Parts: sequence; structure tokens; C-alpha cells
Amino acid sequence: MMLKKQYIAFFPALVMVGCTSQQAMQESNKPVRQGNVEITQTQTIQVKPTPKPVVTPPPVAKPSYNSFYDWKSDFSMRAIASGNDAATVRRLLDSAYLNQQVISLDSGQPEFSKMPWEYVDSAVSDGRVSTGKRKFSEQRAYLSQLESQYGVSAETVAAIWGMESSYGVVTGNSSLPSSLGSLAYDGRRQEFAETQLLSLATLLQRGDVSWSQLEGSWAGGMGQTQFIPATWLKHGVDGDGDGHRNPWATGDALASTANYLSNSGWVRGLAPFYEATVPTSFDYSTVGSKQSAARWAAMGVDTIADVSLDANTEMELWLPAGKDGPVLLLSPNFDVIKVYNNSSSYALGVSLLGKAITGQGGLQKSWPRYERPLSTTQVRNLQQRLTSAGYDTKGADGIVGTNTRTAFQRWQGDNGQTPDGFITQRSASSLASW
Repeated sequence: MMLKKQYIAFFPALVMVGCTSQQAMQESNKPVRQGNVEITQTQTIQVKPTPKPVVTPPPVAKPSYNSFYDWKSDFSMRAIASGNDAATVRRLLDSAYLNQQVISLDSGQPEFSKMPWEYVDSAVSDGRVSTGKRKFSEQRAYLSQLESQYGVSAETVAAIWGMESSYGVVTGNSSLPSSLGSLAYDGRRQEFAETQLLSLATLLQRGDVSWSQLEGSWAGGMGQTQFIPATWLKHGVDGDGDGHRNPWATGDALASTANYLSNSGWVRGLAPFYEATVPTSFDYSTVGSKQSAARWAAMGVDTIADVSLDANTEMELWLPAGKDGPVLLLSPNFDVIKVYNNSSSYALGVSLLGKAITGQGGLQKSWPRYERPLSTTQVRNLQQRLTSAGYDTKGADGIVGTNTRTAFQRWQGDNGQTPDGFITQRSASSLASW
């Protein structure tokens, strides 16, 4: 297949919140071609992670409260005693009320898990793509400037903008003090919520957020790309040059998204994923593991497009819909996208939306849409049975996560199935029903 080559250039990347240290690559030898992948040999340089600035709530053991008012009184005293501005803290908490819907949303689980194509279909809906093309055209010059400055692809920043707020149209109408206060009072994520409230107070004092702008998502997201307060405090930048870092301002939101992804380890010029094929004799037990690009090529994994990859670049092989669906080689940038939402389906949705709004093609391999997901109860049964059989899922919460997929993949390999880790009514029926 003769397609245009893409050369991947690597630059040292600093690693910040939520990321481990990565290696910066420098080209040193001639490339070696294996299939459609041109492997460039490199030497590696260790890049030390940047120290992580942290905004912490007042250290204290988690008490139980008789009422929301009791929590507000206690938190106010702790926050002020720790040096936070008393007037700002009191005014912020005075506006907070208990929102039971927020607590329900935080603890709720869907009856059925979504199949990956359902998430992707929503991400690249006709409306989201058509609006995205128009918005991308309007912001093309600015997004190109950000790409040059931060190294993050313009299409990725635009896609996150589309996913998080429909390009600035839907930024949330929940009271941020009430949402975060309710999460703190509930106790399940008290430390997280109190940290966000303290950060929000700092943003109000700093002038980035005005008292009239205290509405966002029920989970605490603010503005056009839905930053939580503590993350905005660390990564927000003044993109439009007006002297403020306002998450509701388009220029600031887009620039801060590029800055956040860059600080989180984005590698310039590297796509989040590459669609690939595997040979008939492929060892599916390696699915989900991270290997160098050279190692995958040696195992017969071949990209559909003709691309150049650094030999030492660590890639993960992911089959989002098992052996009968697309085969994807995930680059480190795929994981970087997940700092926004720690979901592989989210990162895939962002990546495909970015392609769509810039006129690139989507996945070539079709989804096995005949497959059906397990219910939450069935997932819990699956987890309990796998763990009892010696395939530890690290808990039975009814959610299909990495530990559950890995345990199921091991079970598949020991029980005559192709170990692709894809959990469906067909593949897991013997384990999922009592």
C-alpha cells in the first residue's frame, strides 16, 4: 500500500502532574523498514520530571458531619487557619448549598457498560463534526500558533474543545461551590473536593474567575475546556493577552489546553494512535502490553498507513473491540489525552474527532456491532468468579477496567479462547451469569 510517509520528530518533553518520567529521543542512525513502519534507531536521554506544585487542603482526619452546615463551618475554620483569605472563603461557602443530585451522579453507575463504538459514534456525530469544521476554520490561525508554541496538534486541542463543551456552547450550569461542597460533605472524595474549593478561592482572589462566573459541571469542571480549579491554577495561561487567565475565554481555554497537554508529556509530531494489522499467527497474549515500536514490528504488527516511528518509542497494542475489531498501536500521546478523562474510549473519541474535523479518514476496520455488553450485575459476577478462580480483578465493582480485562484475558488464554480481553455476552457468558 503506497501512502504518504509521515516522519515523526521527537523533542524532549517535560512531565508534570499525573505522568511518569519519559524519554526524549534524538535521531542518530539510519531508519530500518519493517512492513509499512520505518523504524529509526535512536539514543535515549533521561529527562527528569518537573517537581509537582500541589495545592493541598488543610491536613485533617476525615470527620463525619451531622449536616451540610456543620461541614461548611468546619471546613471554613480549617481553611482560614491554614492561611486562606477569610473573606473569600466565607463568601464562597455562603453561596454553597447541598445538592443531592451531585452526590447521586457521583455514586451512580450505568445499568450497562457502553461498547466502544457507541462512545465513538457520539464523539464523531454529524453535528459535532460539522460544527467542529466551522470552529476549526475560524480558529485555524490561533490553533496553528498554539501548535508551534506548545507542540500539541491543533486538531487535538480543537477536539477536546468539542468534547468538553461543544466548542464553548455548553459549559455547565451547576453552582461550583455547591457541587464541590456537596462532594466534600458526602465524603467519598472529600480531599479532592476541598482542594478544588481552595483552588477556586485562589482563582477568585487572583481575578481569573469572577463571582458571577461560578457555574460549571456537577463534577467541578469550568469553562470552555472544563478544567477543574486546581488544574487551571497550575496550567491556565493568558492566551488572549488581557492580563487574566479566564477558563471561559476561548483564547485562554485553548492555550491552556495546549499548555496542559504539553506539560503532561506530549511528544511533538506523534499521532495518538496508528491503525494496524496483525499476522494470522499473532500471539494475542501480548495485547495490552507496551513494547517498543521495533519490537511490535518484529512481531509482525504493521501499520495500515506508511509511517516512520522511532525504534525506542513505547507503544501499546489495543484491541478496543477484540480480535474482530480495529487494531490500534497507541503512542504515549494517547495516554496524555487521558489526563482530561482517564478513559481509553474518551481518548479514542478525541483522536477520531480531531481527524474528522480536519478532513482525515477514520478507522478502516469496521466494528463488530453484533456484540453486546454485560450488565453491571453481570460484570460483578464475572469479577467475583474470575477472582475465585485465581484471576484477580482487584475488586468487584461492576466496572470493566484494566484489571478486569487483564484477568479475563488470562482466563481466556487458559480456557481455549483467543486472549484479546474483550468482554461481551458471547465471550464471558459462562462467567457472568449465576
